[in-house]
Amino acid sequence: MEEPTSKAQLIATSYYSRKEIQQAIFDFCRHRETVPNFNNKFFGKRPDALDYPSDIINSAKQGATSFHTSEEIWSNPLEINTDMTPQQYNEIKTGWDLLIDIDSPFLDYGKIAAKLLIKEIERHSIKNYGIKFSGSKGFHILVPFKAFPKEIQDKQTKNQFPEWPRLIAGYLFERIKEPMNQEILSLTSKEKLKETGELISEHICPKCGNPTEKKLIGLYKCLDIKCKTEVESMKSNRKEMICPSCNGKMKRVSQREIHFCKTCKINTANLEATSSYGGELRPTKTKFKIEDTIKSTQDAVDIVLVSSRHLFRAPYSLHEKTALASIPITKDQIENFKLSDADPLKISQTKSFMPDAKEDEAKELLLQAIDWQKEKTPKENSNRHPDTTTPRIPLKNLQIDSSMFPPIITKLLKGMKDDGRKRALSLLLSFFTTLEFPQDYIEKEISEWNKKNYQPLRDGYIKSQITWFIKNKRLPPNYDKPIYKEFGITAPPEPGIKNPINYTIRKAIQAKSKSVYVKPKENKPEI
Repeated sequence: MEEPTSKAQLIATSYYSRKEIQQAIFDFCRHRETVPNFNNKFFGKRPDALDYPSDIINSAKQGATSFHTSEEIWSNPLEINTDMTPQQYNEIKTGWDLLIDIDSPFLDYGKIAAKLLIKEIERHSIKNYGIKFSGSKGFHILVPFKAFPKEIQDKQTKNQFPEWPRLIAGYLFERIKEPMNQEILSLTSKEKLKETGELISEHICPKCGNPTEKKLIGLYKCLDIKCKTEVESMKSNRKEMICPSCNGKMKRVSQREIHFCKTCKINTANLEATSSYGGELRPTKTKFKIEDTIKSTQDAVDIVLVSSRHLFRAPYSLHEKTALASIPITKDQIENFKLSDADPLKISQTKSFMPDAKEDEAKELLLQAIDWQKEKTPKENSNRHPDTTTPRIPLKNLQIDSSMFPPIITKLLKGMKDDGRKRALSLLLSFFTTLEFPQDYIEKEISEWNKKNYQPLRDGYIKSQITWFIKNKRLPPNYDKPIYKEFGITAPPEPGIKNPINYTIRKAIQAKSKSVYVKPKENKPEI
C-alpha cells in the first residue's frame, strides 16, 4: 500500500517554480554543498551543488521537497571527496558561517531562546546577523564568516571548523541558559498553550529515534461472565471481536490514544509487553516540565548541527512535516511570529538571509568563547591504575580496567582488516561511554585503533562520533543482534551474558570480591 501524498509533495512543484524563490535559494547556496531531500525518503547524491536557479525546479519535478545546504563554504563543492584528510578539506574550504539551530518542541520556547541569543550576540558588538524560521518550531541564527577575523592565535579561522563554531554556540548557550529556563517556567499555563495551538510536540520513539504517529486502541471485554477476558487491540474501528480465550464475543468498552512507532511496532508510552500491539519499553510519556520539553541535549539550543559537512535547511525551502517555508525574518518579528506567517502560499516577496556583515565584527565573540573554554577545561584525569594505562572508573563502587573488556571489544581494538569500520567504531564508543571512561582516554584509544585499520577513517568523522556518543550515551547492542556475527562472534562469551557491559561488570564484581583492587580514597556517591 502506497503512503498518502504529503502536502509538501503536492505544493512543491508549483512553489519552487516561482523565479523569486529559486533565486533566493540559489543566491544563498552559492559555493555551498547543496542537496535535495525527496520527502524524507532519501537525499540526493553527495557532493552536489546548484549550478543554476533552474536546478531547483528541475529537482522538484523529480520529487524533491526541500533543499539542504552546508555551513562550510567551498571553492568548488563538487571537489569534496569522502577519502580526503582534514588538511585536504581545508585546501578547498574558503570559510564557514556560524549557524545556531534553536530546536524546541514548542514555538514559544524557541522564541525565548532566539530573543536571548540575539541579545547576547548584540552584547558582543555584532549588529549584522541573519534570522530565519526553521520550518517547524525553531529558528536559525546566522553570523557570516566575513564577520570573523581571518586568523587568531596563529590559527587560520577557516580551518577551525567545526571546533570554533561549536565552541561559540556552547559559550552562548551557557550565558542564556539560566534566564531562558526562568522565562520558560514563567510561561502561560499548559491549557492556554493548547488553546492557542502552540503546545505541539513531536513524539520520538526512544528505541529507534523515528517520529511516532498517534493511534487509537480499543479495550474489549468478553461477554461471557465466566471468562471475563480483557484485550486491547489497535483494530479499534471494530465494535466487536472474537475472544482469544473462549472464542466468544468481545465488546469494545473504551478507546484511548497512544504514540505508535511503525518501525518498532510498539506503543512507546506503555510497558504492556503482552498486549496485542506488543513491545517492551520504559514509559516515555511527554510531560509538561522543563527538563522534558526541549529536544536538544542543551535545552533549547541544538549545537549538534555544528559538525563537518552537516547540512541545514536552506532559506525558503519547504519543511516536509509542516509544509511551511523556512523564511527569513527580523528580530522585531519574533515575538508575534505565527506558524501561518510561513505559509508558502502567502509569500509575496523574498529577502536575504545573509546579512551584510562588517569585517572582524565577531572578533570579540570568538575571543570570549576561546577564553571561556580555557576556564572550563578540567585538569587532566590523574586517576590511573599503577600497572596499566587504562583509567580506572568508579561504577557502582567498582574499578574497571582493560583486562575486564569482553572478547568482542578486545578483538575490535586490534583494528579492522576489512570493511565494518564505522559499525566497529559505534560499538566501541557505546561501550566506552556507557562505562564513563574519560574523554581523553577514549580519544587516545580510538586514535590508536584507527591507525590499525586497513584504511583509517577520517579524523573529522572520528571526532564528531566521539562527541555525539559522549552526549548521547547508549548501551551496546545485545549479543543476539546480527552485528556480532559480522565480527565473527556467534555466541556470548559466558552463559547468562546478554551484553558486553554485563561481561565487564561481572568481571569487576569478581575482582572486587577477591580484593584485587583498592577502593578510591575520595568518597563518591554510588551510581
